[in-house]
Amino acid sequence: MEPREGKVCAKSRVTGIALKNPSALSARLELERAGRLLLVDAPAALADLLLLSRSKESETRLVPARALSRVKETFDAILLWREDRVGSRSVLEGLVRRLEPGGVLWMVTALRKVIGPKTPAVHRLELSDLTKGLERHGLSNDREVRITSWHVAYRFVNRQT
Repeated sequence: MEPREGKVCAKSRVTGIALKNPSALSARLELERAGRLLLVDAPAALADLLLLSRSKESETRLVPARALSRVKETFDAILLWREDRVGSRSVLEGLVRRLEPGGVLWMVTALRKVIGPKTPAVHRLELSDLTKGLERHGLSNDREVRITSWHVAYRFVNRQT
């Protein structure tokens, strides 16, 4: 695989965070079916795993949240890794603008009652915050997937689909 600007290169082994059941994680998230996938602030281990599970024809783009304004195109699926509430509203608004109609938005957050994530529990982004912020855009939570011992991903889809 040739490294490309704004793309994930997965030549190295998947290392870093301890993913829960990595062999089935991509299937549980159902991201291999998305034609265009945007990963925002995803750890290298998760980004590598998702890239390796997708076909070569599909586009996978990895960007930090602070560079989200440079992304102009829309995506079938978006995954955001975010623990902290600070600045989350503007990031969510930016992601909703980049989501195709009928697309899927996955939000990975730290669980509240665990010790380990860098963000203190009182400042962590929770499902109630996400639901409140996304319901005005017609998105609702329909399922969750455990990513690590400390993190869970919530899927938001359009209520009409």
